[in-house]
Amino acid sequence: MPQFGSKVILILALFLLFGCDTETAIRDEQPDPILVEYPVVFIERSIITQRDEDDQENSEVARFNPYNPTQFNAGAHLFIKNNAFADSPVTNLTQSLFGDEQGIDIRDISVSDDGQELLLSIRAPEIEGADEDEQPHWNIWRYQHATKILERLIVSDQIAEQGDDLMPSFLPDGRIIFASTRQRLSRAILLDEGKPQYTALDESRNNETFNLHVMNPDGTGIEQLTFNLSHDFYPLVLQDGRVLYSRWDAMGGNHGINLYRMNPDGTDNQLVFGWHSHQILFDEQSARIEYIKPQQLPSGELLMLLSSQNETLYQKRPVTLNINDFTDNTQAAVGSGAAGNAIQDLSLNDSFDFNFSSELSVTGRLNHLTPLPDSSNRYLMSWDVCRVIVEEQIRGCGQFTEQELIEGEFELADPLYELWLLNNGDNTQQLVAASSEGNMITEAFVMQPTEQPKNFIADKTIGNELDAQLHEELAAAIHIRSVYDFDGQDVTASTNNPQGVARLSDPSLTPAANLPARFLRIVRGVPMPPDDVRDINNTDFGRSSNQLMREIIGYAPIQPDGSVKVKVPANIPLALSVLDANGQRITGRHRQWLTLRPGETLECNGCHTANSQLPHGRIDAQAQSINEGALGGEAFPNASEDIIPVQGQTMAQADEMVNGLMGLSADIRYQDKWTNPAISVVNPALEYSYDNMVTPAPEGSECFNSWTTYCRLKINYPDHIQPLWEAARPVIDETTQELIADNTCTGCHNIVDADGVTQVPAGQLELTSTPSSDQAAHFTSYRELMFNDVELEEVDGILVDRLVEVLDENGDVVFEVDSDGELILDAQGNLIPVLTTVGVPAILSTAGARASDRFFEVINNTTHQNMLSLDELKLINEWLDIGGQYYNNPFYPQD
Repeated sequence: MPQFGSKVILILALFLLFGCDTETAIRDEQPDPILVEYPVVFIERSIITQRDEDDQENSEVARFNPYNPTQFNAGAHLFIKNNAFADSPVTNLTQSLFGDEQGIDIRDISVSDDGQELLLSIRAPEIEGADEDEQPHWNIWRYQHATKILERLIVSDQIAEQGDDLMPSFLPDGRIIFASTRQRLSRAILLDEGKPQYTALDESRNNETFNLHVMNPDGTGIEQLTFNLSHDFYPLVLQDGRVLYSRWDAMGGNHGINLYRMNPDGTDNQLVFGWHSHQILFDEQSARIEYIKPQQLPSGELLMLLSSQNETLYQKRPVTLNINDFTDNTQAAVGSGAAGNAIQDLSLNDSFDFNFSSELSVTGRLNHLTPLPDSSNRYLMSWDVCRVIVEEQIRGCGQFTEQELIEGEFELADPLYELWLLNNGDNTQQLVAASSEGNMITEAFVMQPTEQPKNFIADKTIGNELDAQLHEELAAAIHIRSVYDFDGQDVTASTNNPQGVARLSDPSLTPAANLPARFLRIVRGVPMPPDDVRDINNTDFGRSSNQLMREIIGYAPIQPDGSVKVKVPANIPLALSVLDANGQRITGRHRQWLTLRPGETLECNGCHTANSQLPHGRIDAQAQSINEGALGGEAFPNASEDIIPVQGQTMAQADEMVNGLMGLSADIRYQDKWTNPAISVVNPALEYSYDNMVTPAPEGSECFNSWTTYCRLKINYPDHIQPLWEAARPVIDETTQELIADNTCTGCHNIVDADGVTQVPAGQLELTSTPSSDQAAHFTSYRELMFNDVELEEVDGILVDRLVEVLDENGDVVFEVDSDGELILDAQGNLIPVLTTVGVPAILSTAGARASDRFFEVINNTTHQNMLSLDELKLINEWLDIGGQYYNNPFYPQD
């Protein structure tokens, strides 16, 4: 049993005021002049969504999965009362919406600042016998108090059913922001990329992805604002006019649902809170937390109702969240001076101690809590008063002593969540709406004008906050002040280099060959199509589906001070990788998608280490950049006089001022702009180009000859990597023109030689394009490179697994024994040694090129040196860095 503190006495006192047979009570029946005038709206739903009359245990109950917002829980109703008094008449607003059908679902009530309108989401009844894609979608509805009319916002059936629309909220200018699977702009971009138009699945490939959209009050002018590959949902319009919302970060794994913030036009979109705060200690027990459905109290504080991971435990724990001073529960924003924890239990009456434990609590259980929009410190709450089953009878916990509750083996009654008005100022509770067994009230709001109307933030304008040329091109820009800035620390500074970045940026002190970071790679996540558009086999991803499929957007050189500013496509999810001179990623993979609106410039200080909990992704919470920029009015120290920077500019900004904003290239190119030839030697140019290869370039490389924001590089192993192993590589004597050697990879890395005679592949590595005996969907070469294998040996012209004797810890041979442990002898009376295969570890890794160092060591040894060109190695590097997938085009191969 749980341990109860002093609050038990208070809560028992509360219950003892109730009659023995009374399961609800009214503590304050005095008329409340504030609430007399304002209607109360609430959702009541059946706990059982689909009843099995023959087997009650198999009946379906309501479930609320944070990763599946479209979950349909049939049996909800929307009610309205004239005021918050228990005896006020109740009207069912949805009873006749769909004829006599009652199996609808309702969620996401939101009230306008003036209290005259509310928005909500409704899903029509299930169509019996229809396929999933033929079932009704979630639609947004509006209720106006003046007209008493509840109507669907989007009038056209065709437009309304183009996606699931949820979680609507009014913006200060009257428009409506909401979460939707419409993906209106993302679908259009797919067509421009040469793909079919489809509604993409989230990164778990289970459900259609929600992104934030905005529309006019009449349902027209729908525009997509966010472009995450997994859900962006639960938008909350803050008092300052910005939009706080929940984002499921699932790139390369589930990093949880975190809080992001943006302007109403989608600009300045950045992580705000939660990345390292998904395991929180409550009551000496660790709980998994997802940050969904934030609310804002009239005081400006954020309120969240934390949920159990059990989808059928409906109770919540109310907490406040300080995102102004913290970026994680125990990580303060730099300069805030804050200490302690960002997450605190909401201060309610002393008698309440809500949590999401499944054990008995005399406090009862809380399902919903919303503040009244004034300074009265009152809440509407969906409260399940503590009840237990004794001798098949439901009895209130107030009928038992503290000792009986602590020591007794009580069975909790089924939840009965009723609507109460909690006055946190005078410790009173007033029943607002009763419920009945098997039902629960899940959301409630007062249609009351707010005392804190939202601030209006106008959309950014072209030519002012937004760059007109970039906007026209549907492009944006990213400016990183220094890739050597890790959480405010100069990672290049050391005992041998106390100057850090200052030394690297001086061309006379640091030649380009000695710079750790040389290039930036931009990667685009490929939206995953649903099965009815393209049924993707797991083998299509290759060795691992962790990175799903990736496209390369292009490359840009990094300036000597670690800065880079480059043009990128807008309205798609992007990730960044920092590369060395060979084009190999030298930092960890980005773990969250960046998205920019047309004409916008993202300003970043630097990078972030994988394990660091310091603020990242949120500019106002980070330490000052290590790159203070130029003094201005004169060239950078010992650098070219052709570029004279303005004070504070990075080298990337100064380069843009003189040479224009850098564009992306399919190739890796470097041209020295900074060396002053009067002071030091100009660095040699560098270029790795697909044009220098005899094998096919990745799909889309030709697009970069006349770049648009739809240029993508797609690398598919069969088309672009396998040809490297099969390309003819003859070595010709320059004088006699005779063939000296044939360095074609499959000549040696094959199970037969040039004469067709069986051989053990060189290095136990076969690089042929025959279907693999382990997985016919893959070439043998791919399996040999990416998967562990065993050594082969040739016996009488046949390749067999090589077997060796097993040795014990002392180095002695282990012999076969029978079930009794007795040694087994062969026909000649000899001991039989235990034999085993010899493992051959995979030589390539999906973790990237640097994690595949054994391969590159072999390529650069005396036997293989120069057999593959630098251009070909660049292709292998980039393919490995994005995940070593078999295909990176979900529509390849063509059926």
